[in-house]
Amino acid sequence: MATAGDGKKKGRPRGRPRSFDRETALEKALLAFWEHGYEATSVSDLTRVMDIGTPSLYAAFGDKRSLFEEVVRVYGTGHGSFTDRALAEEPTARAAVERTLREAATAYTEPGHPHGCLVVHAATNCSDTEVEQSLRDRRNANIAAFESRIGADVAAGVLPPDTDAAALARHVGAMIQGMSQQARDGASREELEAVAEIAMTIWPRTGTHKG
Repeated sequence: MATAGDGKKKGRPRGRPRSFDRETALEKALLAFWEHGYEATSVSDLTRVMDIGTPSLYAAFGDKRSLFEEVVRVYGTGHGSFTDRALAEEPTARAAVERTLREAATAYTEPGHPHGCLVVHAATNCSDTEVEQSLRDRRNANIAAFESRIGADVAAGVLPPDTDAAALARHVGAMIQGMSQQARDGASREELEAVAEIAMTIWPRTGTHKG
């Protein structure tokens, strides 16, 4: 990975010595954006919590938006990966949704990090339209993934033929986003699990399949 401009510090990209652990610094930035949102988290806030200088931040991560985009990707493969796992691993849409809501209740309230979902809350009161749109696109992509999975179950006869896949997927999205806000407002895991249980009572069933 070394370049011709590395000088004495071999293996350092772009010739800039790095005296910090990149993954650790990135996790600290993730927590800051998660807690305060994109707009309210300044570069000076980031350098303080990441314990690095401004030149090091720009050299390692690019500008604030680039750092945030990387944070969102990391969040999606770590803290926020439970939805993708449920959709990939569960045999039906119902099982995937039930697992997603149950795991959301845990993930959104567990100690050690801000409550709620970064993708739901980080663009609150954000004046950067591109950041706002990128998070909106991610939320809508999740809803589309649920709709696709529900539609597949309708086609397979697991769900009734008159099931409105789009509306049911939108219901799931509303539950996930609402649970996130409730967690930010102090709801406990047990309270959110109760909400998730009620949400699943509207799930349509056929006479021969249990979904």
